[in-house]
Amino acid sequence: MNILENLKYTKDHEWIKTEGEEALIGITDFAQHELGDIVYVDVPSEGSTLEQEEVFGSIEAVKTVSDLFMPIGGEILELNEKIDANPALINTDPYGDGWIIKIKISNPDELNSLLSADQYKQLIGV
Repeated sequence: MNILENLKYTKDHEWIKTEGEEALIGITDFAQHELGDIVYVDVPSEGSTLEQEEVFGSIEAVKTVSDLFMPIGGEILELNEKIDANPALINTDPYGDGWIIKIKISNPDELNSLLSADQYKQLIGV
């Protein structure tokens, strides 16, 4: 199970990587493994502003659909166009080309409520 030390995690298996006032968000290696083959990702349009823990979309695998939750509040700046054409990128590269959205961070203090890599490992029993 691949869990990167430089990311923050949620109890719902999203990760966030901050880059100044912006951040990339995706699902963890654990989550993509549990879901299986991902066939579709549905997220709202760019420009939507959502609060922490609000649903920002859904991810569909062959046998299930799961909601995606915002790790922190922010405005959606960009959707990953690569996963529109190839949702399986989330399975093969969840922390790289398989990112889902880029946001402008509303409240950086919300990052303090997220899990570190070690805390996330404890959550999933690794």
